[in-house]
Amino acid sequence: MELINDNSCSWINDLTPRSKIKSLQSNEDCEWLIIGAGFTGLSAARKLGQLYPNQKIILVDAQLAGEGASSRNSGYLVDTTLNDGFVSSKKLDNYKKKVDIYELGINVVKKFVNEYQVDCDWNECGKYFASSRLEDKKILTNFSNTLFQLGYKHDLLNNSQLSKKLGTSFYNLAIHTKGGILIHPGKLARAMIDVLPKNVCLYENSYLLNWSKNQKIIFCDFKNGRIKTKKIIFATNGFLKSLGVKSNYNFPITLTASMTRALTNDEFESIGKPKEWGVLPVRPMGATIRMTKDKRILIRNTAEVCNPFKMSRLNLDKRSSNHKIGIKKRFPQLPDDIIQSSWSGVVSRTRNSSQIFEKIDDNIFAAGCYNGSGIGVGTLFGEQIAIKASNKITKEIEIIESRNKPTWLPPQPFLNIGVKTRLIYERLRAHSEI
Repeated sequence: MELINDNSCSWINDLTPRSKIKSLQSNEDCEWLIIGAGFTGLSAARKLGQLYPNQKIILVDAQLAGEGASSRNSGYLVDTTLNDGFVSSKKLDNYKKKVDIYELGINVVKKFVNEYQVDCDWNECGKYFASSRLEDKKILTNFSNTLFQLGYKHDLLNNSQLSKKLGTSFYNLAIHTKGGILIHPGKLARAMIDVLPKNVCLYENSYLLNWSKNQKIIFCDFKNGRIKTKKIIFATNGFLKSLGVKSNYNFPITLTASMTRALTNDEFESIGKPKEWGVLPVRPMGATIRMTKDKRILIRNTAEVCNPFKMSRLNLDKRSSNHKIGIKKRFPQLPDDIIQSSWSGVVSRTRNSSQIFEKIDDNIFAAGCYNGSGIGVGTLFGEQIAIKASNKITKEIEIIESRNKPTWLPPQPFLNIGVKTRLIYERLRAHSEI
């Protein structure tokens, strides 16, 4: 199905619109084809371009490159996670494998930012896992013990400490982890587009209709052309399932978010002029909140199973009303009409919160399902799946492949029933945290 570019995301609207957008209008042959131009696809294309400067590499996206989930997330470069999805890892060694991958992701993004001198509002300020519910102290205490055993620096904060740091008295307790990084995701994605190697041909607004393999050649049909390729990498994350790739191991979840206009000086002073910060919820369906570098507030407090290709303006407005409630709970002194834009985006989930990184066939590869940690892990997996597809091995690939593999999902309609039921349950548990 065709994806529609919209102008409802503040991160994307911060950027100067690109020119010279090319769509596929003819038949093409290439050595390499990458489907999906988000963090994963862009990283894979950049790495392949470096490895094979004399080979033709085609990168295709169903909408504008980098303007899907990559530019629509909350901008957290994740070091640790508290809520790992629907089945959290309880063993310390399994959790250590996850955070090792997060660390590799941070390092690969940091290397890219430094190498290309990227301005993406990089801020090594850490992040908070916060709750307004005192009964969540047990969850945070157990999490603190896990972090302590692994040697991760963190602080447990109370209401008065949080009020000074965040400018809101809403939260009663939190853990601050020091390794997390906040960025502007749109600026990072745009930089990855700008530095694509010359032998990478980017086609946008060109959605894949179907694909097949005949002997050693893969045929991909688009609306206005066909691409024949020797090797293919699927990097569509939330849309892997719709393309029939590992479809029994991943499913999409639609998230919606809103961002306010920049606070006035008086408004900013009324909340104590806090430095930039980011809060993740203790409970899975609570709200993600950010105070940005330029004094805007971002909120994301909805996650649901719905059509991943498009959300109507009416439905988006309904979700935006929940965002308004969440902001007013935390900052009652701010005006009612402060939200400037709202948008939706798609993340990919697996049953056990693991990621997809594998060889599907001799010349077919896939990477995705980052369970909300797509900036770092997506960038890492893109680079490393390109290396794996080149029949090479790295220490990063060894670490990635030591993780628990995604587990099998039940067929429809049982999958949707189960996911919706779990989301409703988690939404009720986190009702006070929206």
